[in-house]
Amino acid sequence: MWGVIPAAGAGTRIQPLAFSKELLPVGSRFDGDTERPRAVCEYIIERMMRGGADKICFVISPGKADILSYFGAGIGAAQFTYVVQPRPAGLCDALFRALPLIAPDELAVFGLPDTIWFPEDGLGELPDDCLSFLTFPVEHPEFFDAVVTNERSEVREIQVKTKQAKSRWIWGAFKMPGWVLRELYTLWRSRDEKDEYLGTLVNEYIAQGGKARAVAAGEQYVDIGTLNGYRNAIQLLGSENARPRKPAEPALWPASFSPAAPAKGRGEAIVKINFNNQKGRGAA
Repeated sequence: MWGVIPAAGAGTRIQPLAFSKELLPVGSRFDGDTERPRAVCEYIIERMMRGGADKICFVISPGKADILSYFGAGIGAAQFTYVVQPRPAGLCDALFRALPLIAPDELAVFGLPDTIWFPEDGLGELPDDCLSFLTFPVEHPEFFDAVVTNERSEVREIQVKTKQAKSRWIWGAFKMPGWVLRELYTLWRSRDEKDEYLGTLVNEYIAQGGKARAVAAGEQYVDIGTLNGYRNAIQLLGSENARPRKPAEPALWPASFSPAAPAKGRGEAIVKINFNNQKGRGAA
């Protein structure tokens, strides 16, 4: 299973930083017996791995080589690949840059690198046979993409940053088979790639007969993209339930993982895919 992480954004809401916002230290993890700071994007990677992902694709901008330097070729059993979004063009464009890597019969999960949410194993609740969203209750859905469903948990509409949203449940991550990703890509292209936000594209997908489900298994959700969100994340992770503990079982993060001192062989795998807004998609 693939885990796709769009990380090409400039992070203007929390600048200035001397590094990519995805590497902002938030909370900590254990490296053997030593507690170390943790980059915020490590949380979504861990949740993807818990959900079954063994291949991680970062979609980065040309100026974010520090993410490649930090993670290298992978962590533990998960192999990492990097594709490049040449310029900011919205979430849909970023997601579809991973399309050439994902076979129609493969599964993929998608999540944002500057968010922290619980439960950690929430992605395991999503079905494998359709587009599905892991949703979370929030106090201010107007700042996010609110997911409106019917009594059968079928998605009727995604309201993108809408005042007086009809639902307080927002999507925090999603999952789909590769063939659904291709359907969405084909629809996006037919609409002249005008959809920057995933929500508007999914609304059209549903209007044309596509199916999407919402799984309200999320409990807590924090967006680290603002200073206030950063403070909320520190508070959440400082609570007793979220405080890191030495694992009683084999950890997803191997004790040998140390970004400051890359191990031999890390940094060998990089794939760059440049769309250049052309119909033909290829690897370079």
